[in-house]
Amino acid sequence: MSDIQKWDVEDSTFWESEGKKIANRNLWISIPSLLSGFAVWLYWGIITVQMLNLGFPYAKSELFTLMAIAGLTGATLRIPSSFFIRLCGGRNTIVFTTALLMIPAIGAGIALQDKNTPLWIFQILALLSGFGGGNFASSMSNISFFYPKKQQGLALGLNAGLGNFGVTTMQILVPLVMTFGIFGGDSMILENTSGTLIGKIPAGSEAWIQNAGFIWLLFLVPLAFVGWFGMNNIKASHVSPDIGNPFVSISKISMMLLIGFATAIFGLWLLLPESANGSGFGVPKEIVLAIVVVLTVYALKILPGGIGESLSHQYQIFNNKHTWSMSIIYTMTFGSFIGYSAAFALAIKVIFGYQHIMIEGVMTHETINTNGPSALMYAWMGPFIGALIRPVGGWIADKIGGAKVTQIVSFVMVGSALGVAYFMKAAYASETPEEFFVPFFVLFLLLFAATGIGNGSTFRTIAMVFNKEQAGPVLGWTSAIAAYGAFYIPKVFGEQIKATTPENALYGFAIFYAVCIVINWWFYLRKGAEFHNP
Repeated sequence: MSDIQKWDVEDSTFWESEGKKIANRNLWISIPSLLSGFAVWLYWGIITVQMLNLGFPYAKSELFTLMAIAGLTGATLRIPSSFFIRLCGGRNTIVFTTALLMIPAIGAGIALQDKNTPLWIFQILALLSGFGGGNFASSMSNISFFYPKKQQGLALGLNAGLGNFGVTTMQILVPLVMTFGIFGGDSMILENTSGTLIGKIPAGSEAWIQNAGFIWLLFLVPLAFVGWFGMNNIKASHVSPDIGNPFVSISKISMMLLIGFATAIFGLWLLLPESANGSGFGVPKEIVLAIVVVLTVYALKILPGGIGESLSHQYQIFNNKHTWSMSIIYTMTFGSFIGYSAAFALAIKVIFGYQHIMIEGVMTHETINTNGPSALMYAWMGPFIGALIRPVGGWIADKIGGAKVTQIVSFVMVGSALGVAYFMKAAYASETPEEFFVPFFVLFLLLFAATGIGNGSTFRTIAMVFNKEQAGPVLGWTSAIAAYGAFYIPKVFGEQIKATTPENALYGFAIFYAVCIVINWWFYLRKGAEFHNP
C-alpha cells in the first residue's frame, strides 16, 4: 500500500470519505499480528508445564525463570517500541517486528526435541520471545493514530483485546498440537498426566512438545506478506513525517531493539542466581526493574542518526504528571492481566497438581496428586475472559467515562485477590487441594475479567487526557511499564511458592490495587481534578 501524506481523522468529512476504510483495514491486519506476538511471548507458561510432565531435568524454580526472562525482555522492548511509529512508520514497524517472531518460534521447535538441551539455550529462546511482548507498544501506538478520539476506546480495545487473545489461542492450540506428530521429529512419553481443553491425557501417552514452537510459522509467514501489502505508513507531520525508506526504518528498529536486549540481559544477570546463569548477587527485583528502565531510556537518547534528537522531542511525555499516574493505573490492569496469564498454568500445576503432606513436622510438596485438575485444561479460560471483555470495557468507558469504570474494577480486583489468596493458602496446606480448586478458579476468573474491563477503560482515559501527538507514545510507554507484570508476577509466584507461602503474592497485589484506587480518585474522580472522569 502507498504511504499516506494527509491524515486528519478529526475531520468528519475526511473520516467518512477516506479515513474509516483505511483505518479499519490497518486494524484488522494489526490484530492477528499482535495476537501472534502475544502467543510467542507467553507460550513458555504452557511449555514449562509440559516440560514438567515430560520429565525435563529442571527444577520448578528454574522453569519459572523462563517465564520471567521472557516477561522482563518483552516489557523492556516495549520502551523502544513505544517510539517506533514516529521514527519508522506503521507498516514498516508491524511487518518487521512480526517477521522477527519466526526466530524464537523456530528455535523453540528445535530445542524442545531434546531433553538434554542446556538450560541456557532455553533462556536465550525465552529472551528472544520478548520480541512478541515489545510488539504491543508499537501496535497500540500505530492504531491510536488511525482513529478519531471519540472512537479510540473501542478501536484500541479491539486491537488490544483481540490481540490479547493470542494468550488464549496459544493456551488452547499448543496443548492440542502437542498431541500430533504434524511437524516431524520424535515424540516423547508423558511421565505425568497432561491435558487439553478437551480433557486429561494419561501418563504414558506420546507428546510432540516441539510443535509448540513450529505451529506459529503457519501464522507468521502469511502475516508478514499481508502486512506489507495491506498496511500503511502515515507520513503526516503528527505521525511519521521523516521515516526514510524501509531499509532505514529496519535499521533504526534493529538498533533500538538491541539496546533493549542489552539492558534486559544486564538486568537478568543481576537478578538470577548462579545456578540459572546469573551473577548470584541477588539484587532485589524492584531495583533491577528501575535500573533496566533508566538504562534503556537514556541509552536510546544517545543513539546517532537523528534518533536521539527525535526521541528527545517524544520524551516530553515524561514532563506530564499524567504519564506517571496512568502508568501506575495501567500496570494495575494490563500488568495484572499479562502477569497472571504468564503464571496461571504453572501456579495451578504446582498448587493443585501435588499433595501437600506433613511428614515428621515438615510440609512436603512433591507427591503427585492424581485427583488434581489439569492445568492445561483450565488455564486458558482466565486470559480468554480478560481478552474477550476488554473491548466491552472500552465501550462502557466511552459511555460513562474511563476513570469511573477503572475505579469500580479496582475494588473488584482487591476483593478477588484477597479471595484467591485465602483459597490458595488453604490448598497449599492440604493433602486434597482439589477441594479448594473451584472457588479459587472462579475468583481468579473474576480477577481476570476485572483486569480486562480495566484495560479498556484506561485506554479511554489516555485518549482523552493527552493530545494527538502525545497519545501514541504515552500508550506505548504505559504499556511498556505495565508489561513488567509478565516478569514481576511469575517471579513473585516463584519466590513465594519456594517459601511455601503463595498466598502472600496475592496479598501484596491486593495492597497495590488499593493504592491505585487512591491514585485514580485523586487525579481523575475527585472534585476539582484537572480531568474529571476522562
